[in-house]
Amino acid sequence: MDEGHEEYFDNAWPKAFEKLKDLAFSQKQESTIITVSTAVNAPVEKVWKYWTEPQHITQWNFASPDWHSPSAENDLKEQGKFSYRMEAKDGTHGFDFKGTYDRVEPQKQIFYTMDDGRKAQVHFKKQGNATLLEETFEIESSHSAEMQKEGWQAILNNFKAHVEKN
Repeated sequence: MDEGHEEYFDNAWPKAFEKLKDLAFSQKQESTIITVSTAVNAPVEKVWKYWTEPQHITQWNFASPDWHSPSAENDLKEQGKFSYRMEAKDGTHGFDFKGTYDRVEPQKQIFYTMDDGRKAQVHFKKQGNATLLEETFEIESSHSAEMQKEGWQAILNNFKAHVEKN
C-alpha cells in the first residue's frame, strides 16, 4: 500500500467503524448500568484534585500495567470537554476516552456524557478521613458487562493507589 494511503486508512477506518456502531445501536434498548467504587484513604479535597487534574489523570487512568495514559485534557465545567488518551505501552492499541460534562459540583459529584452518548456519574463522599468514590456508567455493547466492570474497577484501584502513595 502507498504510504500516503496508509495514514489515511489508519485515521479513517476507526471513525467509520464508530459511525457503523452508532448506527447499529441507535435503537438501543434500556441501558445496563454498572457501579464501581473504592474507599480512598485521603480527604475529599485531595481525591477531587487527583481525579480532575491532567498531571494526575495520566498517572492512574489505565486498567493494566501494560497500558498507560500519555495525555489528558480536562475543561472541568458544565459543557466543558475532556479527553484522556489510553494506549498499550507497546503501541499496538489505543483510544481516546472523550466526553462533555453535564454537571459539576466540586468535591461532590460529576455527571458526564461520553462521546458515544453513554452517561456516567462520579460521586465523592466524605467518610471521616477517607473518601468513598463511586462511579456509575452505562455499558457499551462491544465488550461484556463483566469485562467492563473489571476494567473500570481496575482503573479505580490504580487511582486509589496513586492518591495514597503521593
